[in-house]
Amino acid sequence: MVYLAFPLNLHAQESESSVIHGDIDPSKPTNLYTQLNTVFEYQSSNTQDLFGLRSIIQYAFDPDNLLLVEVPFLYNQRTSSFGVSDMRIRYFNAAKRNVTEKIIAIVPFADVSIPVGSFENGLGSSVWSVAGGVVLGILASERLSLFPGISYVHLTKPTTDLIPEDLKFNSNGLGLQFNASYVFNKSTFLFINPIPTFLNTDGNWRTVWAGEFNLNKIIIPNKFKMNVGWFPNFTNEVNIIRLGTTVFL
Repeated sequence: MVYLAFPLNLHAQESESSVIHGDIDPSKPTNLYTQLNTVFEYQSSNTQDLFGLRSIIQYAFDPDNLLLVEVPFLYNQRTSSFGVSDMRIRYFNAAKRNVTEKIIAIVPFADVSIPVGSFENGLGSSVWSVAGGVVLGILASERLSLFPGISYVHLTKPTTDLIPEDLKFNSNGLGLQFNASYVFNKSTFLFINPIPTFLNTDGNWRTVWAGEFNLNKIIIPNKFKMNVGWFPNFTNEVNIIRLGTTVFL
């Protein structure tokens, strides 16, 4: 199956006040830009390996509203199956910008994962996930920005027949992020983001620990960047490596 994590990070358009190079500053996750992301991905776990391509389309209706659609196409080595994995749709609204000199944005969001991938073939979770919350943008220093976030998370019962009915439960809980963005120079920046999620399933609480370590390099200012990242799920012992390209439209 594909294990769920609940990152709240955005990739979005701020004011012109902290631009890495030119007019676009992707080092601030509360900035909202129209862009096309193509990500080559490898997932490794104790039971199976997956690899493939993840397409992420982001459309900014204006500087404060963005819709993101994420569609992965993966191959599962254990089942020798290839196909679409679970889709994801996210919406962000920069409700307030430049609140103070240090607080640069307040961004509510909605996040839905759609179980279109085959659970039987190891390409999907058979679970809907719905999250809603808010991210705060904080300028800690000239190079360091912080983007803490909080969300309510709901997971539906699995729909697959491979799981007995008496083992199927809804889950509800709280998702947190502690995203930090560090700018090395005009073209290079790093995201470090611990992501704990606290879920209540049939009266039992569990914590899912995940994270993001994502190094970005702007190749052509305002047009093109590349990134390499490690996205671990420590609780489920899943490691995801991604190599991505971004074209700003």
